[in-house]
Amino acid sequence: MNKQTLVIKLGGALLESEEALTALFGTLKGFLDEQHRPLVLVHGGGCLVDDLLKGLGLTSTKKHGLRVTPFDQIPYIAGALAGTANKQMMAKAIATGIPAVGLCLADGGLCQVTQLDPELGAVGACQPGNPGLLKGILAQDFLPVVSSIGITAEGQLMNVNADQAATAIAEALGADLVMLSDVSGILDGKGKLVPELDKATALDLMEKGVIADGMAVKVKAALHAAETLGKPVAVASWRYPDLLHKLLSGGAVGTKVTL
Repeated sequence: MNKQTLVIKLGGALLESEEALTALFGTLKGFLDEQHRPLVLVHGGGCLVDDLLKGLGLTSTKKHGLRVTPFDQIPYIAGALAGTANKQMMAKAIATGIPAVGLCLADGGLCQVTQLDPELGAVGACQPGNPGLLKGILAQDFLPVVSSIGITAEGQLMNVNADQAATAIAEALGADLVMLSDVSGILDGKGKLVPELDKATALDLMEKGVIADGMAVKVKAALHAAETLGKPVAVASWRYPDLLHKLLSGGAVGTKVTL
């Protein structure tokens, strides 16, 4: 395993489109067959959480782009993310001919998770941990599929933002990082794609409210990763498999977040 590992963060909205999910994993299979490069998938699943909570008659709110997670709701959210979303991703990988292993942030001590903010409830802050188990799985040519559920040192389940989780895993592995969502990249105030985004411009757009809520969380995570890893982080869409193959092969697609 001498090639640079690539961590890909997948937005949970992908699970709402069977066609897009099939196309994405088909692209990943082709990439793995051609490049023989270790891949790690990190995913959220907000749409599944929303549907589950609604079905249970529970309300859900967000604060600064992060889901407020009451402690009595974390068992349901963990089930949706580490259970349903994770296994749906694995099922598609296996159906595409990719051997996969489902994990969460706590497996093998991959990430160290602590409570982020008492006002958010069971929402975790995520730091790189021990990548030994993950490296062992990659060495056996499996595709790790990692949900963004973590566990604190005290044994408390935590809901971690998937962008932040992917950043911590990339840091733990010293890997390249690509963040994929349902938007083409980061947009400016006129709705146009920003091909390259540095820290000063990002902070200016956040101050003006152009980058806000969930996208602000994503951009902050990408900036942190670019600084820690010492290399750009790509933010792009999973909607276009042909462009995705170009992106994974090092082409300019979406937004490149730099220092």
